[in-house]
Amino acid sequence: MRKLVQHQYALFQFLTALLILASIFLLSVFNMAKEAWQHDQLKLLTHANSLQSSTLKPPRTRHPLEVVYPYNYKFLLNEPDKCKRAPFLVLLIITEAKDLASRLAIRRTWGNESYFPKLPIIRLFLTGIPPMFSASMQASLQEESNTFQDIIQQDFLDTYNNLTLKTLMGMQWVNQYCPKTSYVMKVDSDTFFNVDYLVHGLLKPELPARERYISGFIVANTGPLRSKKYKWYVPKDIYPNDTYPPYCSGVGYVFSGDMAKRIYDVAQVLKVVNMEDVFIGICLYELKINITKPPPNIFNGLRIEYNRCRFKKLIFVHHFSPQELLQIWPDFQSTASCS
Repeated sequence: MRKLVQHQYALFQFLTALLILASIFLLSVFNMAKEAWQHDQLKLLTHANSLQSSTLKPPRTRHPLEVVYPYNYKFLLNEPDKCKRAPFLVLLIITEAKDLASRLAIRRTWGNESYFPKLPIIRLFLTGIPPMFSASMQASLQEESNTFQDIIQQDFLDTYNNLTLKTLMGMQWVNQYCPKTSYVMKVDSDTFFNVDYLVHGLLKPELPARERYISGFIVANTGPLRSKKYKWYVPKDIYPNDTYPPYCSGVGYVFSGDMAKRIYDVAQVLKVVNMEDVFIGICLYELKINITKPPPNIFNGLRIEYNRCRFKKLIFVHHFSPQELLQIWPDFQSTASCS
């Protein structure tokens, strides 16, 4: 009897083990079948997506000259507290990180904020990241910024075709940090600039500040250059039209404070053109704002030789080096009469 019980117990253990093995086998088969089904479903889904994609337009390849905008560029250097009180004029000066000599000369000459103690004027240099970036150059720029508190920098590559981004950075800064300024002047750094004549000869602070106002050397009846041999080459991929709207020469132009927001806002919905001054003209066209024609010959995009009496009656002259600015400035400050 005892042997019979042992035999039955052994048979029970064998059947139990066999059942466990069978369960494991069946579970394995089920998992393999499930994985195969999922794989087939994934193939079907991929194929369906492929068919759907084939009916859509292929992804557009960005042209090398296409400016990436709008984009959330970050301020690396900033002066958010520069406008503690609303200034009469903000100077947005186009510069590159390496242009230390130009910035030093401008601070000592026409960009010296202390020349107008009763009329607040703010100086800002605009720059991006140099193509030949180095940590030492950025550290030097940071030290310069700490010393003078007049440099604005965002994290876009500072190239000629990104000049539009530099100007839009200036518009963004005015819109965000200095919206109550009466006027803004955007100007190149390699320029002799007569701030006094701009303020008292053209803008006239004794009068109410204008709105929807912009003025400079007007360029009209022109169109894009389609040959790659030109510095100002603009392909049809960037700007398809054959003519440009009127625009102010990029050497320098002045506009009322409200225009910073208007231009910055409309730029968010337009295709940005790599020609900075042209793009501002396109923005004006979309805003239906006309350029105010200035008095003749006060904006000089070309170089003319220095003459104190002549330079007293104009706003800027292009192509002056830092050394030349420092050399002529003492004479220009002279109060000697002019015939």
